[in-house]
Amino acid sequence: MRLTVDGRSVLISGARTGRPLVVFLHGAGMDRSVWASQTRAFAGRGWDALAVDLPGHGGSAGPALGDIGALADWTIALLTAAEAERAALVGHSMGALIALEAAARAPERVLRLALVGVAAKMPVHPDLVAAAEANRHEAIDMVSLWSLGAAARGGSPTPGAWMLGGAQRLLERAAPGVLHTDLSACNGYRGALEAAAKITAPTTLILGERDQMTPLKSGRALAEAISGSRIVVLPRVGHLPMFEAPRETLAALQEALV
Repeated sequence: MRLTVDGRSVLISGARTGRPLVVFLHGAGMDRSVWASQTRAFAGRGWDALAVDLPGHGGSAGPALGDIGALADWTIALLTAAEAERAALVGHSMGALIALEAAARAPERVLRLALVGVAAKMPVHPDLVAAAEANRHEAIDMVSLWSLGAAARGGSPTPGAWMLGGAQRLLERAAPGVLHTDLSACNGYRGALEAAAKITAPTTLILGERDQMTPLKSGRALAEAISGSRIVVLPRVGHLPMFEAPRETLAALQEALV
């Protein structure tokens, strides 16, 4: 499925049928494929589930947008393009910041929020920023290693899959410069706590106990700033719970969007 948002083509998995809508937003350097199992599950449970490629990612036209506020406005425009007055938003990492900011800017458009692998602040190590700016594979290696909990690096709960290799292949698909643009957007965003104070939608944060990219302590700090929010902590899981604990992540999302 394709939509036109702000004059540019956007590639989306899923379809609009008029049922309640949930939109899935991916993280830095990734694409809509990270939500493949979740969109299928929600589509079978009474939702129109759309996983989108953000601008400049996957099959969506560029350029990539290097500002969380601009991406939040783009997400609101996406809902309009999908002919949806309101939708639930699910975001991972950078996508969670986008969902948070969108819900703060247009609370009347957001039914519920589920924020996965998120924190009050998301600074990026200077070595990672430099490697991404130079388009060195070292950046992909760092993101992949730091994103996965230690127990995940040698196997996968999905038969025949290799989580570390899968994460690397996913990031390798991004166009040159996209990972750096995304990491810079996360690094430069300072509005999470201000946005959190404006949230009116029921909100759940799904956090990995061993997340090195967005540590649990900082995720809890964000949750404390969102009135009435819930936290689900996934034991032994890092920054990619969709890969590391797919069943548990899906169960948490289903509960969050009830």
